[in-house]
Amino acid sequence: MTKTAYLRPSGSGRAGLTRPMASLDGLLRAWLPGQRWFAGKDRPVTDLRLLSLTELFPGCLHLLVHAGHAGGHSGHAGVPAPGGTPPPGDIYQLLLGIQEHPSPRLGRALIGRAQDGPLAGLTVYDALLDPRSAQLFLERLRQPGSAGPLRFETDRAQPVPAGLVPRVLDAEQSNSSLVYGDEFILKVFRRIQPGVNPDLEVPVALAGQGCARVPAPVAWFRTTQPQPATLGVLQPFLRDASDGWTLALHALATGTDFTTHARELGRATADVHLALAAAFPTGAPGENGRTAAAMAERLDAAAHSVPALRPFVPGLRGAFSALTTCDPGPPAQRIHGDLHLGQVLRAGREWFVIDFEGEPSRPLAERRSAQSPVRDIAGMLRSFDYAARQRRPWRPEWARRCREAFCAGYAARAGWDPRKKHGLLRAYETDRAVYEVIYEARHRPDWLPVPMAAIERLAVRGD
Repeated sequence: MTKTAYLRPSGSGRAGLTRPMASLDGLLRAWLPGQRWFAGKDRPVTDLRLLSLTELFPGCLHLLVHAGHAGGHSGHAGVPAPGGTPPPGDIYQLLLGIQEHPSPRLGRALIGRAQDGPLAGLTVYDALLDPRSAQLFLERLRQPGSAGPLRFETDRAQPVPAGLVPRVLDAEQSNSSLVYGDEFILKVFRRIQPGVNPDLEVPVALAGQGCARVPAPVAWFRTTQPQPATLGVLQPFLRDASDGWTLALHALATGTDFTTHARELGRATADVHLALAAAFPTGAPGENGRTAAAMAERLDAAAHSVPALRPFVPGLRGAFSALTTCDPGPPAQRIHGDLHLGQVLRAGREWFVIDFEGEPSRPLAERRSAQSPVRDIAGMLRSFDYAARQRRPWRPEWARRCREAFCAGYAARAGWDPRKKHGLLRAYETDRAVYEVIYEARHRPDWLPVPMAAIERLAVRGD
């Protein structure tokens, strides 16, 4: 019997789930805070609890781990504690390799060597970063079926060939992505919330609408315990595509025009919004009062965390209060939720939209709810500003021309012009800039001046 066999939970009690933590607790406490996708960097880890464990294949364990935090809780991803109160913390998905004689080329995949418990003496590593484990995982994903609480499902109309060589995408992100043979891309969600992830739900629905702007999933996997949740999605990989951020920076560096691309991107965004409105129920305009209150609440929380915001709070509140009297705008509907230049790809002459997960820091129920499409438009307009500020001197006229072109392209396809919804657009841009301030303060402090410049503009001049 191998050492990993001792990790399998026995019966329905928790004893089988506690034993592995004798080996993994210390290793994971040291490793998790250093991962880009770990959300608790500013909150000490007070405890780690193993919620589920499945041996996917010899030497590879699938875990769902609850990381508890001191100093408040996320309020989004905690599992219910006795009495129904969610404990402070988040649920993370881990795929761990366990080997007695691991490859000396593990590099950054290495987590450490277990000193105690049933894994004592064995090396633990991130299996997604190990080519052999990643290839075996694709073979598991290709075959519909179950492994413990895990369910593997496929679109039988789009078979995935065997033997595709994996490579990890190095871009910083809140999940982990692997490309197989330049044909498919697998996104493994790291921070897990109960329910259907929009990055599976939305592309499946859009495929049913015949929307070609979004690659359709070919395989996915989920869990039934401790609560049903989506764990990962495999989609076609657009091998010759360039993301919008890279294209925008290249245009800025070379002085080439980007307004044509921006206009076409506006039309593509409208195409996706129209397909989403057809695929999901829409709401009615008139919820701006509730939206304004939620925006103001997020502003207060952000100002508490980032003191630099505090002088601008009165002006920013004005942007939100104007929502209650301005044009209510188009009906609420399903949207992308986190649209920016990094979430769009250009392949050939066409734009494609990817990553429908939304802002991972927000509750899953909120990300799946009907919202104003102006939220997506505001996200893209802020992204043009981000791109323009990557070069010195700042090119505000470049961002302005792109904003105009994007809105014109959107209006031509959607039938309404975002530029004529000034109060609505200002409020959503302000809300997006507040989110950016929090994000940059936590993850990229050197970038904080970018959203702060927008905060000053939106608060003082109300542009």
